[in-house]
Amino acid sequence: MFVLSFLARRLAQGAIIITLVSLLIFTLLRVVPGDPVRLMVGGMAPDSLVEQIANRMGLRDPILVQFGRYAGQVVRGDLGHSFVRPANGAATGGANFDDATRAERAPVAALIGEALPMTLQLAALALAFALAFSSLVGIAAGLRPGGLADRFAFAVSSIFISLPNFWLAIVLALLFSVKLGWLPAVGYGGFSYTILPAIVLAVELSPVLIRTLSGAVAAQMGEAYVAVGRIRGLTETRIVGAHVLRNAAVPLLNLLGVQFSSLLGGVIIVEYILDYPGLGLLTINAVLQRDFPLIQGIAIVTSAIFVVINILVDLAATIIDPRLAY
Repeated sequence: MFVLSFLARRLAQGAIIITLVSLLIFTLLRVVPGDPVRLMVGGMAPDSLVEQIANRMGLRDPILVQFGRYAGQVVRGDLGHSFVRPANGAATGGANFDDATRAERAPVAALIGEALPMTLQLAALALAFALAFSSLVGIAAGLRPGGLADRFAFAVSSIFISLPNFWLAIVLALLFSVKLGWLPAVGYGGFSYTILPAIVLAVELSPVLIRTLSGAVAAQMGEAYVAVGRIRGLTETRIVGAHVLRNAAVPLLNLLGVQFSSLLGGVIIVEYILDYPGLGLLTINAVLQRDFPLIQGIAIVTSAIFVVINILVDLAATIIDPRLAY
């Protein structure tokens, strides 16, 4: 019963969040200067043609009317069609359409469906790298607060958090790709192309994970059950492995959910610099081209993923520690 009521409540909250985010993005896109129809028909098209197409597409209707019509399409599973990307598979758009019909324009769902797996792959690998490194450093720091491992963890976190990801992406590309030739850096031609951008993102994630994990482990080591376990003759390895890390995993799990969700939006700069064909690069091109339906579709999909991930994280945290059930 708890699981069903929890899912119902959280899904309802998620639906409200997605709706509000969609409405905000939808409104902002239509109040900023610029006319996407001009991009669709070309700069030399007469104003009368621009207005004719805009009226036919409903872009001159009140914003709430437009949003209601768009929301109805989304509920039916239709995220719309790109304003500037043709259905023939052009990568960057900017094509001129003779009559701007939906049949000529690429479906937003298809464009997102091509880019999203790439970003999910990158985010998952970056999170795996960051978690592996942060666990080694953070657990050691938490077991001996104030010791050498703790000072090392602080120094590493301070250095990593000071490195801008755009600068680090360029430096690592020059080092590992240009100088050493170990890793490919630009574009995508296989899984190996994901490693370099994943390392950049892992460096960005690690400081928060290290400090969270070390703090959680240190707090658990001060709990009474640790002293009781030692009195009962339990080994330090069993106390840490079976009890301390289990309890310390709850705050880390919540943080991982947030970090993974934020990665979907935080990969934009790294993907753009390394020309990685994921959701970040697609978003930048959509913004530069004022491709309203594509931007809106990306916002809805990323919001939905954020909601789903947080629901799964809360369920997992409840399984680890049943006291969190509510």
